[in-house]
Amino acid sequence: MKTEALTNKQKFQKAPYLLLLPSFVLIAGLLFFPMARIFYYSLQNYDISAPFYDSFAGFDNFKRIFTEDKLFIPSLINSFKWIVSQVFFQLVFGLGIALLLNKKFKFRGLTRGFVFVPWAISGVLTSVMWSMMYNEHMGVFNDILMKIGIIHEPMAFLSSTTSAFIAVVIAELWRGIPFFAVTLLASLQSIPEELYEAGAMDGSNRLTDLIYITLPQLKKTIVLTTLLRTVWEFNNVDLLYNLTNGGPANSTMTYSMYIVKTAVNGSDFGYGSALTVVAFIILTLIALAYLKLSKFEEA
Repeated sequence: MKTEALTNKQKFQKAPYLLLLPSFVLIAGLLFFPMARIFYYSLQNYDISAPFYDSFAGFDNFKRIFTEDKLFIPSLINSFKWIVSQVFFQLVFGLGIALLLNKKFKFRGLTRGFVFVPWAISGVLTSVMWSMMYNEHMGVFNDILMKIGIIHEPMAFLSSTTSAFIAVVIAELWRGIPFFAVTLLASLQSIPEELYEAGAMDGSNRLTDLIYITLPQLKKTIVLTTLLRTVWEFNNVDLLYNLTNGGPANSTMTYSMYIVKTAVNGSDFGYGSALTVVAFIILTLIALAYLKLSKFEEA
């Protein structure tokens, strides 16, 4: 009887792992296997336009990145500017919208639904919409700016090195702000009302409530959302690809955009895989440093 009970107990202990096995196999097939292939191809000369020259390259691709590639550093700088501008302004505006939506007013539920609409629209459709608004001949921005006298002739927003980067930043802000607004709103609703009541008894105002109650309570959400947006914006390609394709004169050429143009457009999957491995290492270091500096473990 003891042996049978022990056998049943062992089976029961193994049951959770057996239930998780299908999910693990699916994740391994969709995530770990492609990652392993990327690391493998990064050590190869693999150009589908010249298959006869495919061979083992060792670390030559990585040596070429750090010693010969003239677009490596400029694309990283563009990615840094892109991430900082996107994450900072999306967080600030998203927090402001979340604070407004947390108040009680008529049609609040409907308004919350409309706020989320830009996030639900696909990147390609967003790109088409904003490219039409930025259009030099029929765009709404040129029409408004000329009517109020700020400009006197149409501007090619996406074709100028001085305005292209700002133009794509604004378009991505429109799409990204709702993510922060919705996630921060969910966290705002979980803050106990008693904290604000206690603050009011001590003579606090809206500003002190924000600094000493709201923001500390939102710390976990802010850390996670900004980290997620940092990774997502670093990997953002669809909007940039459709609006500027990295131009003009590489002024909007971010690192991920450079990988796409090298691997997909240029057919050099070996070198593109090496660039991807470098991006993987950079994002891992950023995530570890960010979590350490924010002291997320203690929070």
